[in-house]
Amino acid sequence: MDFKLFFIVIGASLLLFVILHRLSKNKRPLRRAFLTMLSGALALAAVDVAGLFTGVYLPLSLFTIAVSLAGGIPGVTALLTLNLIF
Repeated sequence: MDFKLFFIVIGASLLLFVILHRLSKNKRPLRRAFLTMLSGALALAAVDVAGLFTGVYLPLSLFTIAVSLAGGIPGVTALLTLNLIF
């Protein structure tokens, strides 16, 4: 995995969330954006750890990490749903 591209995706996601939270008149847009991304990353990590016991897993790739950071918990849920369907 190219770490330069990985950090570009994380930075772009954080910047997008800061802009969206700022436009919605939140008092602390950077904190809200960081917490949204953190919740997605933690949800992806929880699915990865639980996959050892349940057999349901998501492959860790740039795409799944980007979706989990950009979508938060609903993004990870969507990835799991698509993984179960297809």
